[in-house]
Amino acid sequence: MISCFMKKNLAATITLLIFILLLISPALLLAKDNPYKSKSMKYGLPDFTVLAEKLTPVTVNIQTTKVIKPRVRQYNSPFGNDPRQQDPFDDFFRHFFGDSPRERKVRGGGSGFIIDNNGYIITNNHVVSGADEIVVKTHDDKEYEAEIVGTDKKTDIALIKLKKFDSDLPHAKLGDSDKLQVGEWVLAIGNPFGLQETVTAGIVSAKERSIGAGPYDDFIQTDASINPGNSGGPLFDLDGEVVGVNAMIFSPSGGNVGIGFAIPINLAKKIVEQLKNNGKVVRGWLGVTVQTVTKELADHFNLEEGKGALVAGVEKGSPADKYGILSGDVIVKFDGVELDKMSDLPGKVADTSVGKMVNITVIRDNKIKVIRTKVGQLKDEDSEIYEENEKENIGIVVREITPEFANSYGLEEKSGIFETHVRAGYASGV
Repeated sequence: MISCFMKKNLAATITLLIFILLLISPALLLAKDNPYKSKSMKYGLPDFTVLAEKLTPVTVNIQTTKVIKPRVRQYNSPFGNDPRQQDPFDDFFRHFFGDSPRERKVRGGGSGFIIDNNGYIITNNHVVSGADEIVVKTHDDKEYEAEIVGTDKKTDIALIKLKKFDSDLPHAKLGDSDKLQVGEWVLAIGNPFGLQETVTAGIVSAKERSIGAGPYDDFIQTDASINPGNSGGPLFDLDGEVVGVNAMIFSPSGGNVGIGFAIPINLAKKIVEQLKNNGKVVRGWLGVTVQTVTKELADHFNLEEGKGALVAGVEKGSPADKYGILSGDVIVKFDGVELDKMSDLPGKVADTSVGKMVNITVIRDNKIKVIRTKVGQLKDEDSEIYEENEKENIGIVVREITPEFANSYGLEEKSGIFETHVRAGYASGV
């Protein structure tokens, strides 16, 4: 009887254990696949104290000085200098300082982060552009002179280098911004308003944000507090890897309102590599102005709304012009890669090697056409295609109607002008 009772209890115990295992096994599987399983937690939230202690030393304060030289005045009066056009303070400065030219120094600053033992530092272009002197202050209050290796205005990335430095520099590990997910925790470190080593935390609010800053817009949006002085500082994930370069904020008041933008580190790495090797960035170029495929255009071309890039203009003598791309074409694939949206095209063209032959798939007259094109090199003056559209901010694009353009849009008129309403910043030069 006792043995029978033990057998029944044993069977019940085994059944209970199996039931408990079935209940907790999904949780165990989730824990195994959870990318944050190794992250330290405190009070139910990530414990940022260890990360802050580890990452603060790789972040630096950058102080710049720009010398503004006086403009040389030229007077065309036949009687010499025209007293009516002279600066009223000129006599004052001549009296006390003689005729020596007046110069003034403008000071600025921002943040940056060390990326290797060779003294290279990533920051924003707008932090150091035009600076005559750059001083970098590190975590241990040491100051070093630095020089500009190269800058890229289009992505607002700059690479500077310490002239003399300690042999063992703490440096950041660069991560993979493509793996970031919306809602993921991030940490920003910088020097807002000159306050060194300020640490703020938040989440990734959005990815691939286009805010009209340029043709290569692809920002990470975060609600981690970013303020003036944070520019150029690192945005870290919970693994302590840099996933972004803090660049700008949206703020009607000038202070943080929970909307900050960082340049994805994957984009920054491409730029930095070129700046390190060449001192400048070489980009591919087609010579077209493109805009978003609207619902009306998508219906006309039997496309998914937003897919592809509508060619609004072709620059004369450009690769696009030479190889037969026309206004009204809708580019749906570039070098074998489908375009999910218009903003995908500028980056893909820019990353293409100069001189490479690529296949460009377009829709023309409701037919698919593949045009083999040789990619040219984007020159500084070519970059103004986009910037001029942005500066004018007229809200429309006007194009001359050609027979080909008329056929593409199903227009009866074969001449005249065609007006397309576009939101500011949605026309981009490539």
